[in-house]
Amino acid sequence: MPELPAVSSIAQTIQLAIAPVFLLAGIGAILNVLAGRLARVVDRSRVLEQLHAASTGEEHHRYVVELRVIDRRMRLANAAIALMVASAIIVCLLVALLFVTQLAGLAFRVAVAIAFVLSMALLIAGLILFLIEINVALSGLRIREELLEREERGWLRRRK
Repeated sequence: MPELPAVSSIAQTIQLAIAPVFLLAGIGAILNVLAGRLARVVDRSRVLEQLHAASTGEEHHRYVVELRVIDRRMRLANAAIALMVASAIIVCLLVALLFVTQLAGLAFRVAVAIAFVLSMALLIAGLILFLIEINVALSGLRIREELLEREERGWLRRRK
């Protein structure tokens, strides 16, 4: 019967696994934000689809432009979510790998390092797509000039 690792050795492995678990919590928080943004975009797209069908002329064109922006935002958010979920899965595999290497006495240091670097690369890519989605959202938020009711000097009118 093979000898099991000492309790102190397992405790040390648990300590090593704590940092990736905190990373998982952070990824989960970011995923929550992204899912919330995606839900709001989907809700807006449903409203615009109804307005689009009943519109004509310049109003119709504005809805088409906004729908295109929303479509791009949905694709970016979905891709960011996919990358971050992949990162989280690899972090989970990393934690499992830490325990397997400890319990089996295997030396998978390179595999552990590769898993961590791959997880970070996927997380970075997901965060970059998240940043792009935010920029697309901000660039798509333009208030039409006729709604701003500007004075000649560019200041908003003050009503008494």
